[in-house]
Amino acid sequence: MLMNFFRKLMYGRYGSDHLSFFLLFLYVVLILVSGLPHMEWISWVALVILVWDLWRIFSRRIDRRRAENARFLALAGPVIRWFKMRRTVHRDKEHRYFKCPNCGQYLRVPRGKGKITVNCRNCGASFEERS
Repeated sequence: MLMNFFRKLMYGRYGSDHLSFFLLFLYVVLILVSGLPHMEWISWVALVILVWDLWRIFSRRIDRRRAENARFLALAGPVIRWFKMRRTVHRDKEHRYFKCPNCGQYLRVPRGKGKITVNCRNCGASFEERS
């Protein structure tokens, strides 16, 4: 019964995306910071961010919200990809990762093979590295 209420409420509305999750995270961080001495005013900024986030989620202007999210991803995309790559490198103990000096593409090779020639699939450059 409650799920039907939420389905009806969200029908035709934009919903959440990467920008809305970022705004919610920013809200939580600002609320935590506002607990510090002489930082109470930050809670008002956090409240404005929360209202903006909820307004985006319940908006019926789907085309504008998608455009906002696309602009956000254009700015934050490289940072997000960098953090995802760091997590992948940290978790994968069976491979070494190298960045191509020519195009910047990340290349994965098995560990423990000694000195090998790495060929980039993206640009075709070759370089030697120790695995």
